[in-house]
Amino acid sequence: MSDSQTAPAPLLTAQDFKSDIKPIWCPGCGDYSVLTALAKACAELARPRARIALISGIGCSSRLPAYTNVYGFHGVHGRALALATGVKLARPDLTVIAAGGDGDGLSIGGNHFLHACRRNVDMTYILMDNQVYGMTKGQASPTTAPDWCEGKLTPTGTGIAPVAPLQLALAAGVGFFARGFAGNPNELARLIVAGITHPGFAVIHVLSPCVTFRAEQRGWKQAVHGFDGAPATDPATAMARFAGDDGFTTGILYASATPPFMPERQMTMTAADFDRGFIV
Repeated sequence: MSDSQTAPAPLLTAQDFKSDIKPIWCPGCGDYSVLTALAKACAELARPRARIALISGIGCSSRLPAYTNVYGFHGVHGRALALATGVKLARPDLTVIAAGGDGDGLSIGGNHFLHACRRNVDMTYILMDNQVYGMTKGQASPTTAPDWCEGKLTPTGTGIAPVAPLQLALAAGVGFFARGFAGNPNELARLIVAGITHPGFAVIHVLSPCVTFRAEQRGWKQAVHGFDGAPATDPATAMARFAGDDGFTTGILYASATPPFMPERQMTMTAADFDRGFIV
């Protein structure tokens, strides 16, 4: 046997997990750093690219699959988690990652977010939050503060309390929740690795500034502050600990030991099964 047949496959670098397609995000967009962090995380995990599936919905952040060199699916608005759940249940051998923004995941996709939390399927959701609809030119999103008045559709503010992703996820039964900042891609990569290796549904809430429509978010660099304590392991403790959270606490905030959901009965269906009206 030749040396080429016995030599181990070379380790992939972060650059190997990026595609040749140039991102078209606005200059200064936090999603550039999220892409960098995701590539770093994949390289650190050293999993084959063909064993990683990245699923997204619609929005600026949902362009991620095109910019990565793994299997990807750019789905429809709000349905990333439904698609990712199907992929993971059909192919439990894959590392499944879903990606999207605050609008895609917490507005039109909010129902899927709730049920993904409670089902606890072993996959990771990178939720990029910039508190605005950036791709459609600056409307208020589910996480926008009620007094933000710069959106053309809400010139006097929404007057509605914003969604709090951490508290919402805890109430729905999430198994793992971490928050990172796009301005610290190395730390964000660490959180993504922790989420992927956690057995169950993991949410990585990323504060990813939209400097085009929310220029004031440049100040997030000074607002974020790390959480150095051990993550809470039960939802009651987490709820009490972060009841007054300002939304800028970063780190692994919650990690439970709840076993992930995976149906015991796996069934392989053929085209013939569908032809005769086979119903599971």
